[in-house]
Amino acid sequence: MAQLNNKVAIVTGAASGFGACIARRYIEEGAKVVLADINFEAASKLADELGANAIAAACDVTQADQVQAAVDLCVKTFGVPDVVVNNAGTTHRNQPLMDVDEKTFDRVFAVNVKSIFHMTKAVVPLMRERKNGSIINVGSVAGIRPRPGLTWYNGSKGAVNLLSKSLAVELGPDGIRVNNICPVMGETALLEDFMGMPDTPANRQKFLSTIPLGRLAKPDDIAAVAVFLATDGAAFLNGVELPVDGGRVV
Repeated sequence: MAQLNNKVAIVTGAASGFGACIARRYIEEGAKVVLADINFEAASKLADELGANAIAAACDVTQADQVQAAVDLCVKTFGVPDVVVNNAGTTHRNQPLMDVDEKTFDRVFAVNVKSIFHMTKAVVPLMRERKNGSIINVGSVAGIRPRPGLTWYNGSKGAVNLLSKSLAVELGPDGIRVNNICPVMGETALLEDFMGMPDTPANRQKFLSTIPLGRLAKPDDIAAVAVFLATDGAAFLNGVELPVDGGRVV
């Protein structure tokens, strides 16, 4: 039996990278999924590929009205979401902290942190009515064991990591679980920004040497955990900060 049969989910940043893989796995496991992404064209293309149980929503997660519209679309199309994956994220290029300008800083915190504020405001009232829900945030090992050159990004993910725990404590009595996946640097479009240098074999090895299992995170690694945290088998997991990092934070 599919692990997420008849569950309804919203995945942000679902047009590419970790989010696209999470959306695909959710569909494979029987869920109905809203693919929310600022890149509506790419999200629509993927939704078409995934079939009738997927629909795209144009959504800039930094804007409250667009987040609310994505939630409204979910309710109208599939019903109240059982699962929300706050996956959308961005970074500044790896560089000395004094070289990052205020506009970039604001963008990183708006996408990585304020987006969770907006989504919480939109979905928690619906989940509270049913005394049930699973919110999965995508934080980062950067908020646990930071790398130099990514100071402001590290801070944003530290906020996500702590927010996840605080939300878990406050929303637990309402039957709403909040858990946090913390990937290590992954094979996504943001890789060169995280590295701050071209993605050559020699440069990549500098980062691989800090990961005991010797490789970067793959979208499938993150998606597998996102599936489990959404299942009834994870019903007693709440406030978990789960590194998916090959041992990077050890």
